[in-house]
Amino acid sequence: MKLSQLAAKPQLIKITLDDESIVTQYGEPIEFYTWDRQPLEVFMRLANQTQSDGSSLIDIIKTLILNEDGSQVIEGDSMLPTDVLMASITKLTSTLGK
Repeated sequence: MKLSQLAAKPQLIKITLDDESIVTQYGEPIEFYTWDRQPLEVFMRLANQTQSDGSSLIDIIKTLILNEDGSQVIEGDSMLPTDVLMASITKLTSTLGK
């Protein structure tokens, strides 16, 4: 297979947070979207994060949590509940790592 056959425009994919604690807390699974392919810069920024630099990690994650139209969910002063944010980060990292 040629490498050029793997190159494609990023597509929005749906991510579902459906673990028991989220469904119990919010009464149903929570859905958001992200791109199926991320620029290398995003992977490099994630790889270079340290435990002590949480604000920088949140800045990266903000660009990955999207609505169905591809716009950012977390903008300006808005923020997700901590449990949803942490579940989103976990799901994103496991999804993007595949």
